[in-house]
Amino acid sequence: MLANIMPRTGGAQRIGVTGVPGVGKSTFIDAFGTMLTGLGKKVAVLAVDPTSRRSGGSILGDKTRMAKLAADENAFIRPSPAGETLGGVSRKTRETMLLCEAAGYDVVLVETVGVGQSETVVADMVDFFLVLMLPNAGDELQGIKKGVLEVADLIAVNKADIDPKAAKRAARAYEVALHIMEQADPDWAPPVQTVSGFAGEGLSDLWAAIELHRAKTEASGSRARRRAGQQVRWLEALIQQGLTEGFARNPEVGTRLRTVRQGVADGQIPASAAADELLALFFAPK
Repeated sequence: MLANIMPRTGGAQRIGVTGVPGVGKSTFIDAFGTMLTGLGKKVAVLAVDPTSRRSGGSILGDKTRMAKLAADENAFIRPSPAGETLGGVSRKTRETMLLCEAAGYDVVLVETVGVGQSETVVADMVDFFLVLMLPNAGDELQGIKKGVLEVADLIAVNKADIDPKAAKRAARAYEVALHIMEQADPDWAPPVQTVSGFAGEGLSDLWAAIELHRAKTEASGSRARRRAGQQVRWLEALIQQGLTEGFARNPEVGTRLRTVRQGVADGQIPASAAADELLALFFAPK
């Protein structure tokens, strides 16, 4: 099915949105998305909710937290459970993004469950990676991981309306941090801005920065190279995932796995030897 729609994909602006818990991602996306639909854009939001490790369930309440956008006829919101997928994006997020592009959406916003080393996974599926941060978070640099700094295309200090001075101090701290990092793209120096999703402040300037990033990276060719690299890495990840699932379903492996696992836990079998034995079973000629 996806192969048939591929010629109609690729035209949307793909934006990843991540941030620390409580930063106001949903409120920001509600305001930002509404501003974009007001500019005549069709906006799709792929929001990923945390999955409970106990029950395996997710609340999937993003539509209730994005009340304006949920009622907008030019917007589409799809909440999905994260499950056990690394990076706070559901297994089918990439496929859904392509379907939204084929359906004519101009902007696709991918909201992750949080910020951290694993959330950089979402940066490898979008054109622009936006990191939301809080003012008055103590030592601001404790609120963000080096891995996120390395892939951020823009840092926005949200809730700037609550304490504008604190927001500016936090923004300066992030500017210093970004200056000592090596730029991921030589054509783009990630800026730091202050915004407020609740008050609707700074959203126009943020969109202008995103559009400027698009213009510069399209002119240099880095946008196309970024997407091409993402597609290849997606292919490799799917192959790895398929091999892992096939390994788990293999009857010979399943028969031997429990005994081998217990032997490793008891310290009787080295993990390397156990892995070699199980892989030999999996790849043995049938």
